[in-house]
Amino acid sequence: NRMPKPSLVRDIMTREVVTLFEEDNLLGVEEGMRHFRFRHLPVVDDGKLVGLITQRDLLRVAASITEPGGEVKSHNIKERLFARDVMARDLVSVREDTPLSDAGLLMWNNKLGCLPVVDDAGVLQGIIPEADFVKLALRLLEATP
Repeated sequence: NRMPKPSLVRDIMTREVVTLFEEDNLLGVEEGMRHFRFRHLPVVDDGKLVGLITQRDLLRVAASITEPGGEVKSHNIKERLFARDVMARDLVSVREDTPLSDAGLLMWNNKLGCLPVVDDAGVLQGIIPEADFVKLALRLLEATP
């Protein structure tokens, strides 16, 4: 009753992905991350992947706009800062038929917390957070979480 061994990105990727638009302001982005407990949110334009926002990006912004009595200031700035202002644009992505070994090496070598999965036209198909690789490793080690 053993499950077949996953070998391609499509075998472990998450297809239900919460996405953002470049025009979303940071207040909404932060609330979304808290609500969904995600550490990475892809930014799309007409379905195409154009950027990625990580929790780290948001923390960096928060640190840069915090100053004495800065709570109000930070709220105002977050309303005027948009996903496009903080998102990473230089992204490493994979296809659904990319071997998992290649995807894992890409993540490891580039210290990536997640890998977006796109089709040939650049349309977002899903995402692989590093937690999915940890789950896979546990399964292969027969230590099911």
